[in-house]
Amino acid sequence: MNDGITSAARSGSTGGHGFGTAPVFLASISTILGAVMFLRFGYAVGHVGLGGALLIVLLGHLVTIPTALAIAEIATNRRVEGGGEYFIISRSFGTSIGGTIGIALFFSQALSVAFYMIAFAESVRPLAAGLGLPFDPRVVSLPGIAALLALMLTRGARLGVNALWVVVGMLALSLAFFALGGPPAGVELGSASPTGFRADPFILVFAIVFPAFTGMTAGVGLSGDLENPRRSIPLGVLSATVTGALVYVFVLWKLATSASQDMLVTEQLVMSRIALWGPIIPIGLACATLSSAIGSIMVAPRTLQALAADRVVVVPGVTDFLAAGKGRENEPWNGTIVTAALAFAIALFGSVDFVARIISMFFMVTYGSLCAISFLEHFAARPSYRPSFRSKWYVSLFGAIVCVLLMFQMDPLYAIMAILLMGGVYYLIQRKQEYGNDLSTIFFSVMTQATRNLQIRLQKMPLADWRPSVIMITGRTFDRSAPKQLLKWLCYRYGFGTYLHYLPGLLNAETYAKSREVLGRMIRETEQAESGIYVDTMISPSMQSALAQTLQAPGVSGMENNTIAFEFSVHDGIEVVEEVRDGILLATNARMNSLVLRHGDHHFGNRSEIHVWLMWHDYQNANLLVLLAYIILGHPDWRRAELSIFAAYPDREVAERRAQLREMILAGRIPVAEKNVRIIPTSAETDVGRLVEAQSAGADLVLLGFTDERLQHRGLELLQRYPGLKETLWVGAAEAIEME
Repeated sequence: MNDGITSAARSGSTGGHGFGTAPVFLASISTILGAVMFLRFGYAVGHVGLGGALLIVLLGHLVTIPTALAIAEIATNRRVEGGGEYFIISRSFGTSIGGTIGIALFFSQALSVAFYMIAFAESVRPLAAGLGLPFDPRVVSLPGIAALLALMLTRGARLGVNALWVVVGMLALSLAFFALGGPPAGVELGSASPTGFRADPFILVFAIVFPAFTGMTAGVGLSGDLENPRRSIPLGVLSATVTGALVYVFVLWKLATSASQDMLVTEQLVMSRIALWGPIIPIGLACATLSSAIGSIMVAPRTLQALAADRVVVVPGVTDFLAAGKGRENEPWNGTIVTAALAFAIALFGSVDFVARIISMFFMVTYGSLCAISFLEHFAARPSYRPSFRSKWYVSLFGAIVCVLLMFQMDPLYAIMAILLMGGVYYLIQRKQEYGNDLSTIFFSVMTQATRNLQIRLQKMPLADWRPSVIMITGRTFDRSAPKQLLKWLCYRYGFGTYLHYLPGLLNAETYAKSREVLGRMIRETEQAESGIYVDTMISPSMQSALAQTLQAPGVSGMENNTIAFEFSVHDGIEVVEEVRDGILLATNARMNSLVLRHGDHHFGNRSEIHVWLMWHDYQNANLLVLLAYIILGHPDWRRAELSIFAAYPDREVAERRAQLREMILAGRIPVAEKNVRIIPTSAETDVGRLVEAQSAGADLVLLGFTDERLQHRGLELLQRYPGLKETLWVGAAEAIEME
């Protein structure tokens, strides 16, 4: 039978039957008005009252209506073929997401076959009781599943759809007789509760009743057999959902006003006591459960067949077996056999309530996932997602939140297990090389949109507090690590960093290809170093032109770059230092702060000491020097470091500067001990170079200020001063920075 796999099955398409909208509506409404309504609505009213039962209907539709809208939206996004909800989801959001939800859907649908056949068995219970025979629902449900299997294998989906017309007609007739009936003779509606009666908790009643609300998607499984699924699915699903909600409200009201609590609690088929002709209710129940079971056994194999055709999970021999279809309509024979076997195993438990609680959790996690993905897709704004029908983002978000809350209310342990199971299945599927991480793709699109909107808003807003937005460009990326480390520390929490690798030359196909290769390497190294900096490449004829472009580059955070960083090694030639000097003078025109890292073989040592020097000739740098030291100290790499501040001022200014420095440290809340703040009087005879080296030769990082005027006056010698120091960061402030 493996030879039956067709190219259509591989792609998810089928020959199909060309149905219209009516089968979608009929399949959905016959499942909505099914077993739970006949067997458990009386139980619900009896245990939680009319108000509680109406609240259950409201909560159920708070889950199903957002899901129905999400499905209707997704169904209009792309051409819909076979596979029902799985096909719709996977073609819109990818096979990883679609496969995860599709597997949960298949089990939900297969379990539903067992659930409805157990409920069908309950419709026979009155007959057995009338004959005085003992009754076990498995005597009916198990042969019933076997009969459904034979029906599907011999007659296929067309017979099932034709049967829906008869079923819906019988449902309408049974509801009409129920509406025309009234309270049974001799029953007092205000009678007391049964002796020793204890009402079931509201959330337990909800879990048992919830499968009543899952039928709205039954018709979606016929997607491959519809002539115009993009029209028929939204119209059929939404109209069935609304119709079902109205009927539910009426049935609950009728039960509450026509039966006593004793009857509601103790009689499973209490609707037959109220109906104008009682036997019509078991007949209606039998028709409803049979139609629901037929719908489920039509849909589940098609979901399984589509999963196998897409090779979501590859099991040698099994995958091809399940993907096989028969005939022009590509009927999923093998999937039907597997579905029936699973339903048969579940039906052995024989309890409607037990199976109902399992189904509730499966459907809840599936619907919650659908709503969550629909919500994310609204914000992702991917051009490939273009549905002609649109839900609202807040409706989808609300549906996802309600699903999660109700799952944990129903059974916290099962909820956690269901979420972990879904996560595990997703992880296993997306690990396959041919399938990407679909969630990452959606989240990437969401973050892109959020970043775009935030950048536009940030550009329009005044900057409240100064923070570093640093950009660095160098062609020496891969032979030294100190510059990237500094940028990593400056941008760990308080700032933003952009690191550009300079590639000399003209922009052409060859240099562009090389830049992409270099960028990939940079991204990998950045990830390994856990650096929160943005990396890119810059192709330009010269370093000067590249720097001019860099100074005009927009900040990646939405905030304009306010600082440019340069670097050179003590081992570099004089031409590198000249390049840095020219870059600083060019940055002066853009009114950007300048940082110059002079690094050697120390590699920041143990990262235990940071020294800041404040000189009499660069007062404008003081705030920036201290603030940068504080920012670097905030990185975990420097968590054991101690900050020391040295202030070298002329004798006559010491008292004034000491007060100013103390006020700056207190106002700025800089974590420096008083003993580590030293005011050093200087005079014309003071050898500042020897003084600085004597105090800071052992420091792992020393911060010193400079001005453009001194750089122009003293030239390269300024940046090469204090050769006895280890890593040195020269800081030139081009803007007034307040410390509050």
